[in-house]
Amino acid sequence: MKNVILIVLDSLRKDHVGSYGNEWIKTPNLDKFYSESFSFSQAYPETLATLPVRRGIMTGRRVYPFKDWKGSALGDFISAPGWQPLADDDVTLSEVFFEAGYQTSFITDVYHLFKPSMNFHRGFCEWRFIRGQELDLLDCSRPEVNLDHYITPRMKGLVSENQTAQYLTNVRHRKGEEDHFAPTVFQEAINWIDRNKDNGPFYLHLDSFDPHEPWDPPAKYWGLYHDPDYKGHQVICPDYGDPLTFMTEEELTHTKALYAGEVTMVDTWFGKFMEKMSELGLDENTLVVVLSDHGHPLGEHNLIRKTPAAMYPELLDIPLMIRHPSGLKAGEQTDGYVYNHDLFTTMLNFADIPVNWSVDGIDLMNMTNKRDYATCAFKGTVWAKTNDYAYFSLMDGENAKLFDLKEDPGQYDNIADKKPNVVKEMFGLTLADADGALPDFSSLKGQLTAPRFSTALSINRK
Repeated sequence: MKNVILIVLDSLRKDHVGSYGNEWIKTPNLDKFYSESFSFSQAYPETLATLPVRRGIMTGRRVYPFKDWKGSALGDFISAPGWQPLADDDVTLSEVFFEAGYQTSFITDVYHLFKPSMNFHRGFCEWRFIRGQELDLLDCSRPEVNLDHYITPRMKGLVSENQTAQYLTNVRHRKGEEDHFAPTVFQEAINWIDRNKDNGPFYLHLDSFDPHEPWDPPAKYWGLYHDPDYKGHQVICPDYGDPLTFMTEEELTHTKALYAGEVTMVDTWFGKFMEKMSELGLDENTLVVVLSDHGHPLGEHNLIRKTPAAMYPELLDIPLMIRHPSGLKAGEQTDGYVYNHDLFTTMLNFADIPVNWSVDGIDLMNMTNKRDYATCAFKGTVWAKTNDYAYFSLMDGENAKLFDLKEDPGQYDNIADKKPNVVKEMFGLTLADADGALPDFSSLKGQLTAPRFSTALSINRK
């Protein structure tokens, strides 16, 4: 019996995991898992952000570069390229496992996945959607919410004020750590494997929105990384752009501690789940995959939160680890370029389920043909990386940025003007992966470079 578990941790930065080089954030459980896994140093999302990444995972097909997007007049994320529902003719991972006789289950608090018509629960025998994250309209009663502790004076009227208000409304009945989202997701998963340990084979898809913002871990977690007596603004959901335009340096330091604390909380509950796996003996016959969909800027390059202007390592570099029950390649790491959609082929090959139709993913446990570069798209921006250079620009090639990775690994010195031939070559890679032509989003440039949100909740300030 071969079981498969996929664990997605939203917005987890690779450089915030100890085993990937971080020296100050506590992630002992992910580090232990890393030591038992085949890991990847150059794993990237092939499109951004939340839903496009998951479409790739669930279908094994590239979403890049959004050629199937027709646009939308709606003022929510559905207006962004790649955020449309699964297509009727998509063959999903869960459907393939189900047809092969697997018990399939989906446990998640990623509310975008169950917006009307999205249909990401297709093929699962059962699913558990844990509501209330971020702007999820779980509670439209519009109670009075005291935002003064969470919103700086310069944040009033910005996007983040509405997000914070809705989130605080959703979680206002929370009593303790177990009521936070990551603990709830992992506890649900613990309960599920306990009930289904003998009902295999099974495919469990576990998708945690944490450590995505809003960042509000219990103080015992963020207090590991900042003064536990801090009394200033607790910016759990910052706005987009340069954080120092609406926060002080001290407030930004605290926000970074909130994110780090949320990473540690996620690690703690991931550890509880893995302990239960071991206790039940499931680690002996279960492939476990852990990855993030993308990272998260925290002030680097004068940017915070995810925008097309932030196509730097803090957003693009993701952790990816595969723990094989036989110990295959445990402790090894490859520097080959890999994507999220490669997991489709990898997991089905492990389960000995044939794929007799065209997919774009490769088997990550048997990488016979390594890629020479990686590409990605985010709204109207394209990105490419080789061993020597990183590049991103608008889809028409405008606003090009080029970085020499050997001289400037942090990507702060834009040398596009100095090396036009390299710019042309890198843009050519984005075209090659788009079969020679990128979509024309020129009429939507304003929409594709700034976040759009519907103002669904009236904010009542106490």
